[in-house]
Amino acid sequence: MKVGISSPILALSGNRPAWEEHAGVPELLQVAKTADRLGFDFMTGPDHVAVPQGVPQRERFYDPLATFSFLAGHTERLRFLPYVLVLPFYHPLELAKRFGTLDYLSGGRLILGLGVGSLRAEFDLLGKPFEDRGARADDALRALRACLSTRIASYDGPYFSFKEVVIDPHAVQDKVPLWVGGHSMRALRRATSLADGWAPAPQAFHGPSPEKLRQMLDSVELPPDFDVVFTPGRRVDALNAPDRVAELLEAAAGAGGTRINLTVKHESLAHYLEQLEAFAELAFSA
Repeated sequence: MKVGISSPILALSGNRPAWEEHAGVPELLQVAKTADRLGFDFMTGPDHVAVPQGVPQRERFYDPLATFSFLAGHTERLRFLPYVLVLPFYHPLELAKRFGTLDYLSGGRLILGLGVGSLRAEFDLLGKPFEDRGARADDALRALRACLSTRIASYDGPYFSFKEVVIDPHAVQDKVPLWVGGHSMRALRRATSLADGWAPAPQAFHGPSPEKLRQMLDSVELPPDFDVVFTPGRRVDALNAPDRVAELLEAAAGAGGTRINLTVKHESLAHYLEQLEAFAELAFSA
């Protein structure tokens, strides 16, 4: 069971500890370097181009491409997971060029989390069509697979079409993992038919419970080596409740998860790093 971290600092929204609001580059570097050293699989990052009016002013979202490109130069093994890119905001060639370059520069450490999007105000703000976003995203997934890991790419679909375009540099992974976000059966079917994994929303954001996750996975035929991201229903306290770590690993496996998107209880940067150390010692020592 591989474990990544639901990154602090990068997405400031909802009920986040106060220290994150004032954290910046030094703190972010410490988190990434610690996760890298301890053997965590990936770190996540949000994707919101602009926050529409009417949401709390405390909201803040780092750009995943710029952030991960910076962090790639300070880490060696840690993988980078935008969680999730809203596909209808972008042309597939745009994603292939920009994130393919990140994969190239990082030595093949990219995982692409991709979603359809649900915030209509953000679509309107960016001038992107909302009603056909599902069909557009499906075509984008097919086009992205056709162009992400090749120098000369061609594709012909209902929304996107290109012939013998040159993408150089491009992703160095022969098959960059594509994980579809969303928590509905439609999202799961999109993932099993067009991608390599499913990364549903946490239960706190209307995602499935472990029992529901298991039921949903049992209702479809999963492709070989298909990944399922399991996000705990509450923050893990490895320092004060070490038994919870084994329970989490067992719950994730029972629900059908192959990856854990870890959230930990923390009140400061030092506390967060201590929690990562404690979790790694318990989960990775075997």
